[in-house]
Amino acid sequence: MEKIKGRYDVIVVGGGIAGVAASISAKRNGIRVCLIEKNYSLGGLATLGNVNVYLPLCDGMGKQVIKGIAEELLLLSVKDGYGKIPDCWKKEGDIEERKKFRYEVEFNPVSFMLYLEELVLKEGVEIRYGTKVCDVIKEDESIRFLIIEDKEGEGFIECKAVIDATGDADICWLSGEETVSVDKNVACGWFFYFDGEEIRRYQFTERYDPYNKIVPDKNRGFSGVDSNDITEQILKSRKYIREKINELKKENPFIFPVSIPTIPTFRMTRRLKGKIELKEEDERKIFPDSIGMCGDWRKKGPIYYIPFSCLITIRTKNLITAGRCISASTAWDIIRAIPVCALTGEISGTASAILCREKINSFSHLDLEYLKTLLIKQGNIIEKV
Repeated sequence: MEKIKGRYDVIVVGGGIAGVAASISAKRNGIRVCLIEKNYSLGGLATLGNVNVYLPLCDGMGKQVIKGIAEELLLLSVKDGYGKIPDCWKKEGDIEERKKFRYEVEFNPVSFMLYLEELVLKEGVEIRYGTKVCDVIKEDESIRFLIIEDKEGEGFIECKAVIDATGDADICWLSGEETVSVDKNVACGWFFYFDGEEIRRYQFTERYDPYNKIVPDKNRGFSGVDSNDITEQILKSRKYIREKINELKKENPFIFPVSIPTIPTFRMTRRLKGKIELKEEDERKIFPDSIGMCGDWRKKGPIYYIPFSCLITIRTKNLITAGRCISASTAWDIIRAIPVCALTGEISGTASAILCREKINSFSHLDLEYLKTLLIKQGNIIEKV
């Protein structure tokens, strides 16, 4: 085959938080990894989208439910001193205080972007920026090649496993998996501005329904997988930013913008419809293949046990998902948070390493007890809390 641009064990598509965690975990487990990102920086919405709140690693009742790479990245996000870890969540912190303050931080998106890239390169992951996956070539229900396009034109990359961390289930869709998409996203954006004395953040959003049952106030919703909608959402969001900056300037003429989102700020676009779709009603339900857990960033108390079935595809043996495009219906608004994206990324990366090392032909045939053992060894929490 002509124009083969690389051969890898695992290809991670999407350089957001899920893709970063997936590539790191796969590489740390001793396989050759390529991380493909269509933009030119890592971090996705967390960095390019200015969504600079690393949501909780705890359940809101004082119990930490996510550790591993998710916690490693949280600590990395505040390395520059912009944000601060709540004192109660530091080593030897007050246990009772943890019930009052959640384990979350704010971070500087630009610093975090630089730290993420540095970490991924340090781990030995090969990054391919400015690269878009156009299609897949399957053999015996497995992806053997990704058809990519970059500055040199079209080419092929050979692989043994693929992790879809696109946030939009792009690889699932190209592979013929059943997917679900929504079209009620709204105009929104987080931007930073300088007021003459310090840099401040401003956040705005139109009314949003996470279950996508209603149309946003006075406007139609936007689909994250329709090119016209994507452009309209970006233009409308930036129009709001310009209007807000002009409004702020009337009060303070020294105000000017410092950083605005450079990618579409969609909450939910397209996801996998897998064997199991995680629902909000599954709160504290333990599945036979539960492989990790998370809290609910929106409220205190709930815990969700994430089944491996929500990550793996049905029609493609060597394709697994990570991040906001895993199989979740009414729990979609919960699993799209940064910590859960990092968690599912680490799970998918570790699972992919096992698949390649053990020469297993399908994620559905993985020894889950062995996967759990590795994840626990890597510092993750899997047992019931």
